[in-house]
Amino acid sequence: MLLVTLCSDDMSMEVTLYGRFSNLSYTNQRCNCILLELLDASVSELLLHSINRGHSMWMIQHCARDVLSALAFIHREGYVHADLKPCNILWSAEDECFKLIDFGLSFQEGNQDVKYIQTDGYRAPEAEFHNILAQMGLESNTECTTAVDIWSLGIILLEMFSGIKMKETIKSPQWKANSCGIIDSIFASKDMIFPAIPVYHLRDVIKSMLRDDPAQRTTAERALYNPFFSIPFAPHIEDLVMLPTPVLRLLNVIDDSHLRSEEEYEDVVEDVREECQKFGPVMSLLVPKENPGKGQVFVEFRSAGDCKIAQQMLTGRMFDGKFVVATFYPLSAYKRGYLYHTVVNDT
Repeated sequence: MLLVTLCSDDMSMEVTLYGRFSNLSYTNQRCNCILLELLDASVSELLLHSINRGHSMWMIQHCARDVLSALAFIHREGYVHADLKPCNILWSAEDECFKLIDFGLSFQEGNQDVKYIQTDGYRAPEAEFHNILAQMGLESNTECTTAVDIWSLGIILLEMFSGIKMKETIKSPQWKANSCGIIDSIFASKDMIFPAIPVYHLRDVIKSMLRDDPAQRTTAERALYNPFFSIPFAPHIEDLVMLPTPVLRLLNVIDDSHLRSEEEYEDVVEDVREECQKFGPVMSLLVPKENPGKGQVFVEFRSAGDCKIAQQMLTGRMFDGKFVVATFYPLSAYKRGYLYHTVVNDT
């Protein structure tokens, strides 16, 4: 079985394999099982939180870059994932990236040994044709290549942007007649929400993924050179709540009065440290006195699991007459000292 992931720093790595065992199924057949690392929210779950609204550009860019990097890796090795869909893309809190799972339908390009590939709603046109012939017991002269994965990702990104499931749309006669026009209309409807230039770049990269002719589709490596991936976006507060990391960010804990008095500042910092250590070892704690990050509290835990417990337990707590807001925070940004002053929701 092929196990592949790629993190946002473009360093490829295998999904952690903890062990393997065999088990008897309900039909008394022996099944071989593998035990992999525990991942967090899937893109499918994230889409449930963005129905009719869509995700932030930071979230879309992060997911697209990670998945394209993973696809570029497996495609260079000559493999097709063949079942790319939202529930097969999961967030890794420890590695701070999206990972691909479920390579049960994957095959080596040019050596397809799986007759029925891809999931309805994310199936490329050539895979649809291939599957129809397979159901009829006929051989197909159309080869399914790595381009089928690119098509699936294009649909996923369009759903993340629009907040709309595309399954019925891509089956409609209108889509078959003018898919580019439908994509244009989806993006035009959000011109007043998102800055125009990033939107146009994202629209263009999605269009390049959804060309009917697989030979005309972009590749994963080529797509990563799109200007969309060079634009710095800041995460929204919803992103920082949905994607766990080892770093906790607390709001409504420190105000100007605490910052003006060194004694009060030290007392609050010590109180926060003591409270957070109840949930797990605290590796570092930062309370900036100046912008960026002024008045925010950043707590780095030893593990994302400890941080998740702290976030659940501290959210909504009262501190000095105010409700505490607890979100996660990107570990990579925290380590670089990149602290967002404000996180504005423009969706």
